[in-house]
Amino acid sequence: MKGLETIKLREDYIKLGQALKAAGLVPSGLDAKIVIQEGLVTVNGNVELQRGKKLYDGDIVEFEGEKIQIIG
Repeated sequence: MKGLETIKLREDYIKLGQALKAAGLVPSGLDAKIVIQEGLVTVNGNVELQRGKKLYDGDIVEFEGEKIQIIG
């Protein structure tokens, strides 16, 4: 694991696909859609299959050993 990256919210939430792109874990929204649909992404320890899943302050996203924490 390479550590914990943070994404600061500009609004009340960020969608999962946007968070993966913002953190640089995927190059495009299409790539985000694919890895999410393949069950490769977890939110707070649970596999998440919805690209539009809303993430809020305190949520933790994990993909390929990388963790992203959402901060408000």
